[in-house]
Amino acid sequence: MCGIVGYTGPQSAITPLVEGLRRLEYRGYDSAGIALGTPGSLFIEKRAGKLGNLEGALPANLPVVHSGIGHTRWATHGGPTDRNAHPHVDNEGKLAVIHNGIIENYSELKIELEKRGHKFTSDTDTESVAHLLSDLRKENKGDLTAAMREAVKKLRGSFTLLAIHADAPETIVGVRRNSPLVVGIGDGENFMASDVAAFIDYTKRAIELGQDEVVTITPGGIEITDLSGKKVAPREYEITWDSAAAQKGGFSHFMLKEIFEQPKAVADTLIGRLSDNNQIQLDEIHMSDKEIKAIKKIVVIACGTAYHAGMVAKYAIEKWAKISVEVEIASEYRYRDPIIDAGTLVIAISQSGETMDTLMAIRHAKAAGARVLAICNTNSSTIPRESDAVLYTHAGPEIAVASTKAFLTQVVAVYLIGLKLAQVRGELKDSEIHNLYNEMLELPAKIEQILETVEPLRELTRGFAQSASVLFLGRNVGYPVALEGALKLKELAYMHAEGFAGGELKHGPIALIDQGTPVIAILPAGHDHALDEKMLSNIQEVKARGARVIVIAQEGDKVVGAEHIIRIPVASALLQPVLATVPLQVFAYEMAVTRGNDVDQPRNLAKSVTVE
Repeated sequence: MCGIVGYTGPQSAITPLVEGLRRLEYRGYDSAGIALGTPGSLFIEKRAGKLGNLEGALPANLPVVHSGIGHTRWATHGGPTDRNAHPHVDNEGKLAVIHNGIIENYSELKIELEKRGHKFTSDTDTESVAHLLSDLRKENKGDLTAAMREAVKKLRGSFTLLAIHADAPETIVGVRRNSPLVVGIGDGENFMASDVAAFIDYTKRAIELGQDEVVTITPGGIEITDLSGKKVAPREYEITWDSAAAQKGGFSHFMLKEIFEQPKAVADTLIGRLSDNNQIQLDEIHMSDKEIKAIKKIVVIACGTAYHAGMVAKYAIEKWAKISVEVEIASEYRYRDPIIDAGTLVIAISQSGETMDTLMAIRHAKAAGARVLAICNTNSSTIPRESDAVLYTHAGPEIAVASTKAFLTQVVAVYLIGLKLAQVRGELKDSEIHNLYNEMLELPAKIEQILETVEPLRELTRGFAQSASVLFLGRNVGYPVALEGALKLKELAYMHAEGFAGGELKHGPIALIDQGTPVIAILPAGHDHALDEKMLSNIQEVKARGARVIVIAQEGDKVVGAEHIIRIPVASALLQPVLATVPLQVFAYEMAVTRGNDVDQPRNLAKSVTVE
């Protein structure tokens, strides 16, 4: 979950390195550091805390250097201190390494290296790689690329590594295993980074790297090899968004900007998905009608916010396509011997495409013979590459750590999959598909309508800023919305928040209600079984025990017992989560602002969880 950037070329390296780190700070902000490739020795500076601390420590008379590596950290091994910040160097101070991920066998390596005389100065797993590379480079007659290949063979874990040596400062060597690394191709200059956002100002040309591929960049060239030293042909692609998409655009925070970008993100994800003869167009799933009809069950695997999108998928797919759907937390999935086979379709949901728990779960599923369909927002990331097919959402870059537009587009993507399955299997008529899809096309305008009226909600939120806890209630598809609302509040406001299924209230959670406890209830609409009446009963139950009740309800719906009502536009029952989630995002955002928290970079969190 750390951010990595490397540059080699004609310009002063400090600018692309620092700019790149700023773009990657969403991946970790416990500390930051750089190593500049000055001939004969390396210039190293690193500081705990955010990137500004590193910038403040850089000397004004910094020499012009044309290559270097930079790192912004989310701490795993060793606390966020100056000495644990990356880069880490060998005892000669000539070789520097930066790292994202975990070296599982670092303790064994450290013992072995200390016996050889190496002195360790940090608490990190990364430093063992610096000392190991130093020895292996000498054994390989100064060839850092060969040393990296040999080092990787000795390492266990998930990692991206970049290394530079003072004897050949224009050369940077990198490798990835279960962790993101992309190469940027410039004009007389080249880049490496965890994310294309780091070099988007300089080039739109990028190369994706496979597992255990070692890449060496110089100003004049790029070479990729496997661990045996055999050359690998580059897999180049074009970056389709620009740097302006990663800027705040006048908003106070990236998160607020991304909340307001949701109408466009949803529209872009929906566009062109229905043919003139009312057929859902999802060619990317690479499944014939015969294969779709042969599906016996679906398993959705995801983590965090994406897991909540998966829960919505269960309701929609089971209702429309009449296929049994299981929703699994990816981090738990492969540890319980799940029952899957060739008749199982696994849908893996991940914003970044690098979520390690989800990646390991899909590998387990594929080994059992299941077919894997990824839903992802990041082109050429690991999960799409290792899946059988991928349906890309079109949310654009999401910089804030707390996910907003990625979640809504994931929900829209599972709707499209549900409609496709239902159509092929004959569970919905073409006219029904047409009507549902056209209603989905109305969602962007309805989200816009919500966003145009959020100021009263923001003011309302400020009145709850000193609350110790907020509870969320939902039924049917409102239940995952309640869970998502609670998660956003935990992430941003650092306060206790929980989401409950409304029917579970009397089975224990009602004991949490005290005088003044805020309770946010998502009132279901358009459901069978009079679910709205049942939720209204839940509202009366918590109100009778002193709760302050906020209800999210569709326009025109009768609400009794609420202290505050937040109205959203009318939509079919299964589409309601796309609308009901938006006020909860705004509530969490405003709560964080009011409490003085860092909205875009909440404490202890990083955007992409690339370690198990």
